[in-house]
Amino acid sequence: MDKAKLESIAKKIMTPGCGILAADESTGTIKKRFDSIGVESTPETRNGYREMLFRTPGFGEHVSGVILFDEQLRADGSDGTPLRQIIEDAGSVPGIKVDKGAKDLASAPGEKVAEGLDGLRERFAEYAELGAGFAKWRAVIDIADGIPTQYCIDTNAHALARYAALSQEAGIVPIVEPEVLMDGAHDIDRCFEVTEAVLNALYDELFAQRIFLEGSLLKPNMVIAGKRSPKQASAEEVAGKTVQCLKRAVPAAVTGIVFLSGGQSEEEATAHLNAMNASHDLPWPLSFSYGRALQQAALQAWQGKDENWAAAQRAFAHRAKMNGLAAKGEWNVGLEKAA
Repeated sequence: MDKAKLESIAKKIMTPGCGILAADESTGTIKKRFDSIGVESTPETRNGYREMLFRTPGFGEHVSGVILFDEQLRADGSDGTPLRQIIEDAGSVPGIKVDKGAKDLASAPGEKVAEGLDGLRERFAEYAELGAGFAKWRAVIDIADGIPTQYCIDTNAHALARYAALSQEAGIVPIVEPEVLMDGAHDIDRCFEVTEAVLNALYDELFAQRIFLEGSLLKPNMVIAGKRSPKQASAEEVAGKTVQCLKRAVPAAVTGIVFLSGGQSEEEATAHLNAMNASHDLPWPLSFSYGRALQQAALQAWQGKDENWAAAQRAFAHRAKMNGLAAKGEWNVGLEKAA
């Protein structure tokens, strides 16, 4: 394990005012995004859409890393330049999603486990040759009646740690993503309880499997009420409970934390991140690793038309800038209105 290399990459990703673009939608997921704007999902449209984002002027000013799906790590842009090279030329680090998706967990109705460990060492060797600097593995934890069980939490934590060990062995920084979903009717306190349990189990496993924490990143959910909860929390409450939960469970040695948006609106995800950085003393930098919360406005502006590239890039650049400011605690709603 090259610890110096891993720590250097992790610190680059956590450059102040920067975060990660999660452009790793699977073929099925990106089809749903394209269906919403009436665009056919083909290799050409999928790669062209990503290329448009990556070629945004000033891309690297607020985006320090990009998570790619396997197809895009191997794909070329319209002029033959590999998409991963376009990312690097912008000053950002290309990364790769390596889990194979959440599947039903045996003997645990309603619960999932991420698969993809078989053959992962060999895949990592190839991804390292292709230039991936970091990787991501997402585990999904749902909240409903009687779940999550400790069995589900422990199984996913173990898989995340096994993935992280193989990633570091290959010289690739692992992002561990234990996502507690916000789809339910639970309140913010229930989310806190489950998130704390998940993070405690995760870091127990990471320690047991000898993960070099300084060469790793955490991608958690924010502590937030479920979408169907009748009581939604303020940005200040979300920030306070999220920071409290993280301080209880995440070692200070971790290089950084990059939040998923998890279905929040674009502005909600920005406001919550900003509230954490503006009002709390933190042992690690907090930033973003957003998918929809960075791309939705750009997708709507694009509409699958080449003549809309500039408008879509402006929309993307604005959201990246807003979240870059939030990562430093310098965002306010007036900046949205001014734009």
